[in-house]
Amino acid sequence: MSRTAVITGAGSRRGIGRATAHTLAAAGWAVAVLDVDEPAAKDAAGEIAAAHGVSALGVHCDVTDAGSVDRALTAVEAGLPEVGALVNNAGITSPTRFLDVTDEEWERIFAVNVRGSYLVTKRVAPGMADRGFGRIVNLSSVSAERGGGVFGGVAYSAAKAALLGFSRALARELGPRGITVNSVAPGLVDTDITAGKLDPDRKAAMVADIPMGRTGTVTDVADVIAFLCRPESSYLTGVTYDINGGSHIH
Repeated sequence: MSRTAVITGAGSRRGIGRATAHTLAAAGWAVAVLDVDEPAAKDAAGEIAAAHGVSALGVHCDVTDAGSVDRALTAVEAGLPEVGALVNNAGITSPTRFLDVTDEEWERIFAVNVRGSYLVTKRVAPGMADRGFGRIVNLSSVSAERGGGVFGGVAYSAAKAALLGFSRALARELGPRGITVNSVAPGLVDTDITAGKLDPDRKAAMVADIPMGRTGTVTDVADVIAFLCRPESSYLTGVTYDINGGSHIH
């Protein structure tokens, strides 16, 4: 049976979202790429369709705006098979220290990371519940578990921690409807978000503290997300998968 995986924030060429879209497409999913950058979303969809021979659609979506979310999902529902998986990947970070953060920056971090995940989930979950099948994966961060200290500051850590509570409570509520809800918490991953923004000495010190001896790749994260989206992963819910090479063990 053909199903669609919706991945938000999957337009970035070196991001976790696009890598996840490729991995899910390779597993046979149709893919909807939602991104605030419409040309990037369409580029990703074209690339995925050509590489994997699946149906793919790139759609503009501002996850912080309910109207934009509804329009995007309406287009997805009209053009692709039924939605079976949602990966709430869209997010922004900020290294700003708490004593320096502005109210506007705090609200923006929560709007994209938390409100965005809420709005998209709210839009797709009813259909999943009606059909009795769904896989929802939320992108948290090791920063939420260890209290920052990686790249994001307090606002980012707080927002990503909110997603852990959101995931766990939602897993309890939606489990009886055949929907699993899980989180992944990546550590230091080589993406456009961190590229060139970490002091080389600090990055070297961070890598030295990782038992696996390297930074993570987007594929490391995408593979776990794809595993959680499988129909066979139906007894895994409310779980947080730490993808950090052993840098944070708890």
